Amino acid sequence: MESTERLALIRENLAEFLNADIVEKIIADGGSPKIYWGTATTGRPHCGYFVPAMKIAQLLAAGCEVTVLLADVHAFLDSLKAPIELVKHRAEFYRHVITSMLQAVGVPTEKLRMVLGSSYQLSAEYVMDVYKLASITSEHDAKRAGAEIVKQSDNAPLSSLLYPMLQVLDEQYLDCDAQFGGIDQRKLFIAAKDWLPKLGYREVRDLFDYRCPRLTIKRAHLLNPMVPGLQGGKMSSSDPDSKIDLLDPPEVVNKKLRKAFAAPKVIEENGILAFVEYVLLPAAALRGNREFQVEREKDGLEPLVYTTIAHMHDDYRNEVLTPQLLKPAVAKALNELLTPIQSAYQSSSAWQEAALRAYPPPMKKEKKVKNKGSKHPGNKDQKEEDK
Repeated sequence: MESTERLALIRENLAEFLNADIVEKIIADGGSPKIYWGTATTGRPHCGYFVPAMKIAQLLAAGCEVTVLLADVHAFLDSLKAPIELVKHRAEFYRHVITSMLQAVGVPTEKLRMVLGSSYQLSAEYVMDVYKLASITSEHDAKRAGAEIVKQSDNAPLSSLLYPMLQVLDEQYLDCDAQFGGIDQRKLFIAAKDWLPKLGYREVRDLFDYRCPRLTIKRAHLLNPMVPGLQGGKMSSSDPDSKIDLLDPPEVVNKKLRKAFAAPKVIEENGILAFVEYVLLPAAALRGNREFQVEREKDGLEPLVYTTIAHMHDDYRNEVLTPQLLKPAVAKALNELLTPIQSAYQSSSAWQEAALRAYPPPMKKEKKVKNKGSKHPGNKDQKEEDK
């Protein structure tokens, strides 16, 4: 793949690319940019995770070295969304999920590594850096950096202030050229550029160049857009109607997509069109044939074939492509994407065990038997006594 092709694949569908020159230079020199993406191992991953997973797949296809941080400590710090007893099992569940998502589109994973946050975030050196950063960072700045990624409340626990500090330090400890994340993390990415130099993390670019004897370490940041869910808002683990589980059977996927919100002729906040743009078209391209097909057999017409999202948007605005045609086409393509993932789950006892331990079924409430007393007419002993 030529340098221009690699860069095009890295840039595709990004909302913003900060300090892109860092990655561009590494690519121009024929190198492999080191990029990290972190995910807090909290709720059960759903189809919304395909959005960052497809970007990771594109980065790997472009020859980047990708580190996935399974942020178990972050998961615990974020308002206790994941109890400490479960984070280890949830991290293992995430490991299986992410690997299978990448394998589903045929991307080689030789340059992929997964790192458990607690494997280095509990070290003396790292903890000391957290203390140092806490001593020079104001409450206001910490809240601002994590405003869109950590649950905010009037009386928030101190852990919510530590969360953004850990993510900033992760850039340094994971030895990356760039960090990838959602546009909701932009404030945190900007904070990293300001906070890390205060800890003394700098690099000597050229000891013999008096014009820049010591320059701050700079990293690129790749920002994904926020993609709407099935009901138009954010796809959420806590709202069953706004998400599709990766292990949902085809009939459930079909049903949820039939119920999805998709106003005719409106492309804004249209979660189904967005899923085609950020997941299905890139997945098809990675598998060697970038196209999305919409069948029209019932109308006796030839199928609609799309290779660009712009073409889809035009047809949708002009009602050539309608919600009634779009929904079953997306359901079919999504089920095809989920099939190898679900097969991998069925054939892996380790993954199944991790799922059971990570997300145990809720305990059934035992029905309390009211003690009506020994002399109650319905009491067996009383009946025998009466006889």
